[in-house]
Amino acid sequence: MSIPVSRVLGLGALFVLVATSGFPVAAQQPAGTPSSAPRSVLPTPATSTEYPKISLTAGRSTVLTTEFDVTRIAITNPAIADAVVVQPREILIDGKAAGTVSLIIWGASQRVQYDVVVDAGVLGLEQQLKNLFPGEDIRVIVSDEALILSGSVSSNAIMLKAAEIAVLSSAKLKVINLLQLPGGTESQQVMLQVRFAEVNRTAMQELGLTLVANRSDWAARTTTGQFSGPTIEGDSVTFSDLLNLFFFSKSEGIGGVLRALRGKGLFQSLAEPNLIAYNGKEASFLAGGEFPVPFIAGSNGQVTVQFKEFGIRLSFTPTIAGDVIRLKVRPEVSTLDFNNGVTISGFRIPALTTRRAETEVELRDGQSFAIAGLLDNVSQTDSSNIPFLSAIPIIGHLFKSKAERANRTELMVLITPRLVRALDPDEVPPLPTQPREFLSAPEKEGEPAKPSDAPPPR
Repeated sequence: MSIPVSRVLGLGALFVLVATSGFPVAAQQPAGTPSSAPRSVLPTPATSTEYPKISLTAGRSTVLTTEFDVTRIAITNPAIADAVVVQPREILIDGKAAGTVSLIIWGASQRVQYDVVVDAGVLGLEQQLKNLFPGEDIRVIVSDEALILSGSVSSNAIMLKAAEIAVLSSAKLKVINLLQLPGGTESQQVMLQVRFAEVNRTAMQELGLTLVANRSDWAARTTTGQFSGPTIEGDSVTFSDLLNLFFFSKSEGIGGVLRALRGKGLFQSLAEPNLIAYNGKEASFLAGGEFPVPFIAGSNGQVTVQFKEFGIRLSFTPTIAGDVIRLKVRPEVSTLDFNNGVTISGFRIPALTTRRAETEVELRDGQSFAIAGLLDNVSQTDSSNIPFLSAIPIIGHLFKSKAERANRTELMVLITPRLVRALDPDEVPPLPTQPREFLSAPEKEGEPAKPSDAPPPR
């Protein structure tokens, strides 16, 4: 496209006139005409520009010196790093948390920008680990939410101790232990073979006597109230419980009930669960059930039901350190206890009798340990007597009753950890089957068909 020379000269004269009048050039400049205004003295850098870096550790400070007097500063995230002007040409920078922020500094006629990189003290932790474990190759890497230990160590004790120190050094970061051991196994899964054995012995002994007389003109009864006695209604006597010795003379109207019982009980329980868990992950097992517990919710008294678990429970967390397995186990056995339960709104809610243990052990593959000695002995004695009559020598025992109960429970837990790995397709064992030929093999050319083993048709 050609532009006349006279038009070009006219535009040039117009530009000179506007520039000398003191008005902004952009306000009078026609669209599409290149601007000849002077460039700004504060250049705007591109987004891909790499700025100088200032590195410091969280909790530490540093002083930045400038070549000009500072008029204003800005920092993107004061939670990671903060800055304050302490002198016209000195800026104090404080590191607070791990991360990277931008620091912009203005002067009278220029501007500079820095990247402030704050780490979480990993260099100090790595140096501390090297001082505690000289000769070990331990490296520390930090990310936004994790603290990674890498390298190799000579024993599983150093591996576990280094992980414990890393956990205590940072409460906010999750520690990932990738330290390697010489000759360590590649398996990252642990199978736990557990055997719960419980033996419960119960013994009971009861003794009581009730005398009754019902004559034509008078009636009498003696009872301690501990056991149910007969009821006299007019000319009849009703015996609610005839155990276990009973005598009554209808002609004389005199009788008695003697309760003399002795009982023993034996209960045995055995559970053998097998659990598989990944390294560092918790697994749990429950063999039992749930019982309903009603709750009254709201002002209208609406009853809702929630279910609580009971039975044999096991929770464990394995940590593989070479050929050693560190286990954090928590076995628990709970049973329903209706004797100590409560009744709410007509609902009978049982209590729970719970036995629990929690410990940490170190075992090698295939070794076992036992948690035993969890004994529970309960003894209860109830006695009742009739005042004055029970104090009479010899015959005073007829006016006394007594009930004794004893319960002894013993629990033992046997735990065996094993390192496991997945099987390749060619390693999968065949299923236990008993083959029986039912259909004949396909006929081949030149060979007669083989008879089938199927039953003959009817």
